[in-house]
Amino acid sequence: MKSQITEQDLLQTGNLEFLAKQVVEGFITGLHKSPFHGFSVEFAEHRQYNTGESIKHIDWKLFARTEKLYTKRFEEETNLRCHIIIDRSSSMYFPEEGFNKIRFSVYAAASLIYLMKKQRDAVALSVFSDEVEFVSQAKSSMVHAKMLFNKLGQILASQQKNVNSNISKALHQIAETIHQRSLVIVFSDFMQSGNDDLYAALQHLKYNKHEVILFDVKDKNAELLFDFKNRPYQFIDSESGEKLKLHPNAVKDNYLKALEEYEAKLKLKCTQYHIELVKASLSNNFTQILLPFLMKRNKIK
Repeated sequence: MKSQITEQDLLQTGNLEFLAKQVVEGFITGLHKSPFHGFSVEFAEHRQYNTGESIKHIDWKLFARTEKLYTKRFEEETNLRCHIIIDRSSSMYFPEEGFNKIRFSVYAAASLIYLMKKQRDAVALSVFSDEVEFVSQAKSSMVHAKMLFNKLGQILASQQKNVNSNISKALHQIAETIHQRSLVIVFSDFMQSGNDDLYAALQHLKYNKHEVILFDVKDKNAELLFDFKNRPYQFIDSESGEKLKLHPNAVKDNYLKALEEYEAKLKLKCTQYHIELVKASLSNNFTQILLPFLMKRNKIK
């Protein structure tokens, strides 16, 4: 189920809604051809048209192929509310060139908003760095969706420099605003000191019976594999601006060990709190964010 959108397309596009439509429609086409065809993303099935019925839902494209009249039987509307949360602290703008973590998160959020609009679900958006910068209400209108697309476009048009992330504080604050029994989706690299505070905030997100998906967005080569050429580098903390000169090979083993321990603890806590943790590497197919959403959506229904 690969998207036809290339990385170059993602970097060049200026229309998030159009891009999201291309990604989602391509994903849906693949979904209907896959073992997951049972997921409802627009209508449940076709049924034969009965004389006297409204012609509003006749599938004219199918009529052109079969010369028989069928109507689309739509799924019942749900009261699903989805709250998307995006971390836009400075570390999310890594790498500085090409397809970085904030672009991944924004494009993923745009695709989810388009899909929810298509399914008549209500969606809200929150954005944070060292503080909560933006919170919207959950609505299902087209006007609301366009406002969210515009907000996402503003995030791409600006860059946060030397701005820290306070994930735990932001999540605690946002959790207080989320309507009961919602689907909460968080995009972050989850890089902060004070892990116990983070775990408490994640537990807070589960309050009021929310379903939660965390997309742990990281660059595979630099952050997950610590893959650098065999020469000295000057590393700069994108949030604090602190600089450190060192040889990658001198610290690689310790870095990977610390990362493994941190990720194992985060995974354990998510399992305990019944939170889904998705490794969203920038090197993976972009549409990886859509299937977990659909599976959670069906669970809530």
